[in-house]
Amino acid sequence: MPKFSNKLLSHLLVAVVSTGAFAVEPIRPELISWRGQTPMIDGELSLGEWSDATEFRSVKNWVPEFSPVTDDNDLSLRGWVKHDDRFLYFAFDITDDVLYGIDTSRWLPPENPNAHELTPKGFPWFGDEMELLINGPNNWLGNESAEGNGSSWQMVCNLTKSRLGSVGLGGLLEGEPRSQAKAWATYQRWIQMGAQLATARPKPTGKGYVIEWAVRFDPCLELEAGKFYTPAQGEVKVGLNIALGDLDEPERGKGNFGHFHHEQWFAGAKNTRTQKNNFGTLRLMGTAKRPTKD
Repeated sequence: MPKFSNKLLSHLLVAVVSTGAFAVEPIRPELISWRGQTPMIDGELSLGEWSDATEFRSVKNWVPEFSPVTDDNDLSLRGWVKHDDRFLYFAFDITDDVLYGIDTSRWLPPENPNAHELTPKGFPWFGDEMELLINGPNNWLGNESAEGNGSSWQMVCNLTKSRLGSVGLGGLLEGEPRSQAKAWATYQRWIQMGAQLATARPKPTGKGYVIEWAVRFDPCLELEAGKFYTPAQGEVKVGLNIALGDLDEPERGKGNFGHFHHEQWFAGAKNTRTQKNNFGTLRLMGTAKRPTKD
């Protein structure tokens, strides 16, 4: 084995770090979406409504952007995904011990006193919230994030503010890249025309909330220019990421950006989870789930 001087070893180490050789490999899990019955997007999980969907649970094993989750009573979820002829559907049953703006005051982060403005200056994801990120073509050039169009996007469903309901009523908000006027206008148009629908409702017993979310294939799931997913195409793989944000009292998020307590990601790695090359995979099957044999 060749010997290197301490000086040369130092230079080699700097070179390795600068090229990202020590970067954390993103986690890229997979979900399957089967064709099923059309649910009501009303924030109520009716009996049997999601029985034909794929279920997924927990967030302790997701990627933490801030403080890791160690207690299911603090933050956890049951989620479901399926589709019909026209829409992709998600449901999230979230357990959360403290609901921001409901159990707490509507405090603001030091990074942005305008966080609740429903403009590009605001923070749409500031609060208890879920985010969906889709990459229809499931490809990327480098480390770019969503473009804000039918091929790749990042949208927000917040528990206590929304585009259609203003501050105080949960629902959909324009997501990232909110600083780009074209993306902002596209997201706003989708919300207003019903291309995406979402309802966020606190549980009657407290300690959590329910989100149901519908995404229309056309114009929100563009596989290539002018071509949108349909079940007739059979199985198609698209890029997917999901985020669950948890805001409590400021002191519980001390040291984190915006004093967020938790922000858990289905896929990716810390600091890079919004890059398309960090997304997991959603397999749109186009057919109904086959019953399992005993």
